[in-house]
Amino acid sequence: MMQALNSRRSRLLLLGVISCVFLSITCFASLAAGQYSIPISHVWGALWSNDSHSIEHVIVTTTRLSRTVVACAVGAGLAVAGVLMQSLTRNPLASPAIFGVNGGAVFFIVLVTQFFGLGNLNDAIWIAFAGAAFAGALVYGIGMLGQDGLSPVRVVLAGAAISALFMSFTQGMLVLGQEGIDSVLFWVAGSVSGRELSVVLPVLPYIGVSIGVALLLSPHLNILLSGDAIATGLGQNTALLKVAVSLLVILLAGASVAIAGSIGFIGLIVPHMVRQVVGHRHQWLLAFSALWGASLLLVADIASRLLLAPQEIPIGAMTAIFGAPLFVYLARKGNAHD
Repeated sequence: MMQALNSRRSRLLLLGVISCVFLSITCFASLAAGQYSIPISHVWGALWSNDSHSIEHVIVTTTRLSRTVVACAVGAGLAVAGVLMQSLTRNPLASPAIFGVNGGAVFFIVLVTQFFGLGNLNDAIWIAFAGAAFAGALVYGIGMLGQDGLSPVRVVLAGAAISALFMSFTQGMLVLGQEGIDSVLFWVAGSVSGRELSVVLPVLPYIGVSIGVALLLSPHLNILLSGDAIATGLGQNTALLKVAVSLLVILLAGASVAIAGSIGFIGLIVPHMVRQVVGHRHQWLLAFSALWGASLLLVADIASRLLLAPQEIPIGAMTAIFGAPLFVYLARKGNAHD
């Protein structure tokens, strides 16, 4: 048994190395690809011996580097948030976008921007946190209605309704304040471009620390999957753990929305992809979800730049191409088991 365990661990470590290598390759591809293609050797030169007089180096270090960093951070953050939401609700359809968390964050940003103005990205972070928390509380509260407590089906329906509600409110706000539409379209459409690295860097610790804390909580999340009664019997404070996981989801989703707007399906499809390969243990599930989420969003961003070049496809459309069919498949599979 010990030999089988060591063999499995070795395979997972090898897969982790391969995932890290693939993410590195994807990062360099993101720095090189675009309307103006840049050779990898020049990308390397821009990173390690930057020449401010070189157009290629300027493109890499100003536009594409920040875009790559944002895609990695947001992809990892949304994927980990999806894992946490699915574990918290024990619902395979849970994700920040589907449960209205992203929609709430976007609506709060649009609302504050239209009426009060938005000073800087730090303000957007706290507004996004508030919107994500409000939407999450609404969905959870509706899901708890009824004698049977938290119902997976009720939670999904509540999430879809809250998401649609906030989307309608957001569109209404944009109609009422058309003169300011350009300043908030970034958050409504979702994009990993248009942010300077100096503006993005202060947001990254929220995502990085939240992922780190999630990894520290992974043994407790494994026990939580067995049910509240068993987890409590094993000495787990399930109420405190659920509050901590909820806060991590709010931090991850809020920070991601603050720097990239509403990007759907990453938090849904990546956890399912990872589970098929590494299983359900959160030590591996969270780590691989972060790696694969970053890689998938980078691939989607590269594809959005190249498929209709010189025009760019919205990155939300690219993630929907992968995510929407899987969402339908999961919903049908869930109905088959009911």
